[in-house]
Amino acid sequence: MTDSTHISEPKKKGTGGYIALIILLLIGLGVMFYFLSSEKSKVANCGEENTKLEADMDGMNQMLEGYVGNMSNDLKTDFQNMLKTYDALLEKDASQADSINKQKERIEELLDEVKKGKMTAYQLYELRKENETLRKIMKGYVVQIDSLNTLNLQLTSDLDSTSTQLNLTKEERDKIKEKSEQQEQTIDKAKKLQAYGFDSGALRAKLNSTTTPTTKARGAVQLKSSFTISENSVASTGSKPVYMQITDPNGKVFQSRSSNITSTDGGDVSYTDMKTINYSGSRIDVAIYYDLNGQKISKGNYKVKIYCQGQMIGSDSFSLK
Repeated sequence: MTDSTHISEPKKKGTGGYIALIILLLIGLGVMFYFLSSEKSKVANCGEENTKLEADMDGMNQMLEGYVGNMSNDLKTDFQNMLKTYDALLEKDASQADSINKQKERIEELLDEVKKGKMTAYQLYELRKENETLRKIMKGYVVQIDSLNTLNLQLTSDLDSTSTQLNLTKEERDKIKEKSEQQEQTIDKAKKLQAYGFDSGALRAKLNSTTTPTTKARGAVQLKSSFTISENSVASTGSKPVYMQITDPNGKVFQSRSSNITSTDGGDVSYTDMKTINYSGSRIDVAIYYDLNGQKISKGNYKVKIYCQGQMIGSDSFSLK
């Protein structure tokens, strides 16, 4: 009896250990299954989220299609302007050609990407960031090379409407040009001579071979105009031709020669006769005569114009009965 009891006790202890081990294994498998199921669920959820994000992204790209197109055009313009700027810098100083050409190669690569066609908003966003970086690098070259501020650069882009100008702007140059032209006009006006104190009319012959003024067309042998040219301290001095133009009542200009033509600010004009004076800047009295040489003239109003240095400096009129 005693021996039988001692033999059965070890068997009971071994069975209990196996059962405990099996239970632990089952629990472990359950926990592993739980975690696998949880991870599988997370993977599935991530796939759904990714699909949803891709759909949202496609929708956003479609919604921004017009804006993206405009942005790509702006980028293309900006890249092209940067290439022109680098070409201008190379013309001024080729010592940094290697580094500048590397920048140009990168810009050309990016320009090709823009020209290829449709791009997502994100891709254009990245291109815009690189565009800004490249522009900063380019401005550094501008400062180094164009130290005399003689290069006029303009980077036109709707991305930020940046304009770089290292010399006078076009507007400033235009204002200076306009002011200079106004000053030249003022000087020209100041230099212009003035004729005044006119005495114009017809002359008839006297028995002693002299002439005397007449108010009648019949018997007139000469037409004349006398006047004074004013003093002018800023006008040029020296020999000056003065032209007299007399027009008859029918609007025809009297000419001693058919070749009597002079150039003026208003174009070429015919003149009746001329006289060369020696102008010293002081006032001078002038008289110009035109011989009719037997030509019959009509009654009416006659007009007189005096020209000098390409400008009309005075006018007069007279009437004959």
